[in-house]
Amino acid sequence: MTEHMKPYNLKTKIFLDGGDPEETKQLIQELGFLDGQTTNPSLVAKNPDALKRIEGGDKYSSKEILEFYKGVVTQISDIIPEGSVSIEVYADEKTSAAEMMTQARQMNEWIPNAHIKFPTTKVGLLAAADCVKRGMSVNMTLVFTQEQAAAVYAATRGAIKGQVFVSPFIGRLDDKGENGMDLIKNILKMYEMGDGHVEVLTASVRTMNHYNAALALGSDIITGPAKLIKEWKEGGMTVPATYSYSPKDLKPIQYVQLDLNKDWQEFDISHELTDAGIEKFAADWNALIKVTS
Repeated sequence: MTEHMKPYNLKTKIFLDGGDPEETKQLIQELGFLDGQTTNPSLVAKNPDALKRIEGGDKYSSKEILEFYKGVVTQISDIIPEGSVSIEVYADEKTSAAEMMTQARQMNEWIPNAHIKFPTTKVGLLAAADCVKRGMSVNMTLVFTQEQAAAVYAATRGAIKGQVFVSPFIGRLDDKGENGMDLIKNILKMYEMGDGHVEVLTASVRTMNHYNAALALGSDIITGPAKLIKEWKEGGMTVPATYSYSPKDLKPIQYVQLDLNKDWQEFDISHELTDAGIEKFAADWNALIKVTS
């Protein structure tokens, strides 16, 4: 990672959202640096080696797909040893906190720079809170509300800065007709009242408007596809001091005054998009696995 290539005024960490180590190598060559990478079951399913195998009619066993995932993140970790690599536990609507914790402990052994991804649900937060107490790093994903972000803060109280990420999915809120960038702004504002132990990772970034707005707002981290990061590079890697992002066709998300000192279980963390995201990730993962009788 060549830090000297970064713009002098860039405070936000730049992560790649992808599941192909070759893409990671190529992006670092073009960009000059990379601070980390986020992976998930859907991205692993798009890995060229996985696609080739599946298209050849040969699916993985449950053990083989975990080994494949381990191989992917190990390669990525070797490419960006000083960065963070997010690894997502398998979760569907039936997965318990104990099952997530078992996976997390296993995945955390794969590489030294892991952030284990959990869905922001009750069981996901139970598992994440336990992992944080054990000194592991976590990334709470599929976040769509300020209350979910408040619950992440409260559930991981006592963690150190850099140990906990919260990942709001702005593009999927846009799809629903809501201004996803408002959520980033609101969470950053709310966290200003806290101790700084949770970092905001802007995810589901679809456009340069998203990217520039997140930079201007001061998001701690942005994760995006290689295509978008390359577009930012080609545009001179500018970091706007201010940026106007007010799409007329999207409904504003209002700021809510929340008490970060409350018990996390007092927050309403249910959201239909979180449930839909879990279902999608599980389906993409299961599509790689052989059905055994």
